[in-house]
Amino acid sequence: MLAPRTVSTRPFAVCCSILAALTPLLFAQTPASLPSSAHTSTGLQLSDPTLTLRVDALRPDVLRVRLYPNNHPPEDASWAVLPAARTASIAVTPEPAGFSTADLRVAVTPDLRLTVSDLAGHILQSDVLPVTWTPQSFTVTKTKSPVDHFFGLGDKPGPLDRAGEAFTMWNSDSFGFQESTDPIYKSIPFFLEMHDGRTLGVLFDNTFRTFFDFGRQNPTQYTFSAPAGPLDYYILYGPDPKHVVETYAWLTGPTPLPPLWSLGYQQSRYSYTPRSQVEAIAAHLRRDKIPADGIWLDIDYQYKYRPFTVDPTTFPDFPGLIHNLAAQHFHTIVIADLHIAAAPNQNYRPYDTGTATDQFVKENGKAYVGDVWPGPSVFPDFTQSTTRTWFASLYKDFVADGVAGFWDDMNEPAVFTYPSKTMPDDVTHRISGAEPEGFAPRLAFHTEIHNVYGMENSRATMEGELTLRPNLRPYVMTRATYAGGQRYAATWTGDNLATWNHLRMTTPQLLNLGLSGFSLSGADVGGFGGSPSPDLLTKWLMLAAFQPIDRDHAAKGTRPHEPWADGPEQEAIRRHYIEERYRLLPYLYTTAEETSRTGIPIIRPLFLEYPHATADDHPLDNDAPGEFFFGPSILVAASPLPDDVAPYEIHLPPGVWYDYWTGVKLDRRQTLTSRDLELRNPTDTGKPQLPPLMVQPALGDLPLYVHAGAIIPMQPLVQSTDEKPAGPLTLRVYVPADSTAPCVGDLYTDDGLTFDFRHNAYLRLHLTCSLSTDGALTFNIPAREGNFNPWWTHFRIEAIGFTPHTSQAIIANHTAPLDPTKLGYSITIPDTGRPQTIVLR
Repeated sequence: MLAPRTVSTRPFAVCCSILAALTPLLFAQTPASLPSSAHTSTGLQLSDPTLTLRVDALRPDVLRVRLYPNNHPPEDASWAVLPAARTASIAVTPEPAGFSTADLRVAVTPDLRLTVSDLAGHILQSDVLPVTWTPQSFTVTKTKSPVDHFFGLGDKPGPLDRAGEAFTMWNSDSFGFQESTDPIYKSIPFFLEMHDGRTLGVLFDNTFRTFFDFGRQNPTQYTFSAPAGPLDYYILYGPDPKHVVETYAWLTGPTPLPPLWSLGYQQSRYSYTPRSQVEAIAAHLRRDKIPADGIWLDIDYQYKYRPFTVDPTTFPDFPGLIHNLAAQHFHTIVIADLHIAAAPNQNYRPYDTGTATDQFVKENGKAYVGDVWPGPSVFPDFTQSTTRTWFASLYKDFVADGVAGFWDDMNEPAVFTYPSKTMPDDVTHRISGAEPEGFAPRLAFHTEIHNVYGMENSRATMEGELTLRPNLRPYVMTRATYAGGQRYAATWTGDNLATWNHLRMTTPQLLNLGLSGFSLSGADVGGFGGSPSPDLLTKWLMLAAFQPIDRDHAAKGTRPHEPWADGPEQEAIRRHYIEERYRLLPYLYTTAEETSRTGIPIIRPLFLEYPHATADDHPLDNDAPGEFFFGPSILVAASPLPDDVAPYEIHLPPGVWYDYWTGVKLDRRQTLTSRDLELRNPTDTGKPQLPPLMVQPALGDLPLYVHAGAIIPMQPLVQSTDEKPAGPLTLRVYVPADSTAPCVGDLYTDDGLTFDFRHNAYLRLHLTCSLSTDGALTFNIPAREGNFNPWWTHFRIEAIGFTPHTSQAIIANHTAPLDPTKLGYSITIPDTGRPQTIVLR
């Protein structure tokens, strides 16, 4: 048997340090010319007496940086980075101190300190110290200015901006986490650094327990470090943040296009049991006309909590239940934890087949056993391709029964046996060969595999669905994951609590997940642990209607969380917001399709759409906690303190905006300064003054705003995504600010279930409009892309903010009257499938 080892690149101690007092002087000096031998066709490779630095340009805007002891390069492999990206390269231009690309200039000092600049000479990132390297750890130390901002690292609790904070990457079962809790469930070592209007991304591709300090210990520095493993990181240049996020998707893969039903409302609880309770929940949703698409089953449907079983007493005729729910247009998602009950000679197929084919991780040469829900359990060795194939086969019966999706929980992996809540560090995993990730066959300790274990679990689940249903899009939800895990599963923020603070924490958590690749994410609506007050549950259901995944979930022993739980008044508010989500499904699905191509998340911080909203280029989000974009055009302006009844200020990016609910126009075109200093300081003359936009919403009010020039597709209300909408597709046009302003919107649709869209079975329209100087609004429907026939036969074009002169529309030299609506004016026309121009006057 091979001896286990880590992928540490330090067979001997290395110590590189300089006097702190000399650092500013040394750093300010111009780097000396490098020997010609340091230059390579794609970058440089330079050594000092002990270390080798290799910098390669993968693209003009992407660098890969590796540092390792001389003559001991690490494996060129990655669980996170796609092989095509990892092995990409471009030719560079050698320079005396480094090299340049079409976007970047790289300079290196003799002590291997790296400086990256743009071609205009702006320093984007620089090493303030040489890498410190000891037998116990290595640390990369970069300069940090007081105006640097940091985002990403997944759903770490706390503010959206990570500046001044420090974090550990070690997937951990963290029930009831708080803002100060770290680590929690995921390890996504990717972050964005913003400085003076320019943005870089950094992926530190190391699966061990890694550490990030964004100026907590020293406000003039930020660091990332690890106790072992490779020093291998990627630098992604913007300069705008949206480009960095798109490049990260190129590097690690985007979130795939999900099935349409997964964007609908979903009802869950730990646990709906017995079967009759599941059926009662489904009936109540349909009886109260609360649109819904998913019902989730937690562990109590299983026999003795054993994964891949069904309790025949509490859930008789399980296939019949799934069939009956499907007949009511519900998709059933079941939990399928990875821990396999250690139950020999009990006719438990997952254990018997896994043991017979040697699929479980080892401790001292034997299958490791730890205590989880079923009691003593064994754990699949997901770093083996053969184990992933075996695990994928376990879903066969559920797929045959018609189960629509699977829920990978407890996969940090969680183990009840120890205070650490996970398996021991010396448990061994077998990395199999011939993998696209590039790893050689070998054994590895759990310290190396822990942070990717949950991701590889979700990969096996996804591969199982694809094997068993090759033309249906899989749906997998995972709790633990690593960078790149968005390729395999959606995620949620774990076991939150039913508190106002957890509602407030949800927005920055989901925004940072989106920036970290996980566009399909959500939080347990209403809070998992504890019982929300009626108002808290209502506010949470309102906000979740504008988040990627809308799943109401609760723990045992808590009061009911369903929308009808608190009487007709609260239910009416909750239903209204769920209904609005369903009306907006064409817009949401179009945004999800954009995510699948570009990596731009479904919900977005303000700075992603408006990186220069403030005069000093600080992120407007730091002034507006609680605000975010739902898709590219709808700004959700929730209160920064959701339980506070006082008025609060809304910070709209400069421009013209419309109130989503009323159509009222707001002209906010003046530039803002840091925290609106022109409003606070009356002595600051020479700048236009804007009064604060103050709101005090009632319980059922959530302020939403749409920027001028947006085109938002909407549909008639349905009770599930299986239902064909009755009526036209609405194209809601928010009139641009003036005749020079853009007016655009996209529409995408397909069958919502299969991969047929890969074979041209889709429809895409890039819609535009323009406002003439005389006030006429011209709306353009272009030629269709794709050959999919949609559900609608007519378009309803609704103009918001439009002032008609004749109240007529001109269509193909014919005129028709405009219809006044609650928000503006509309005209309904046939969808001919051909380009059309409609002029509203």
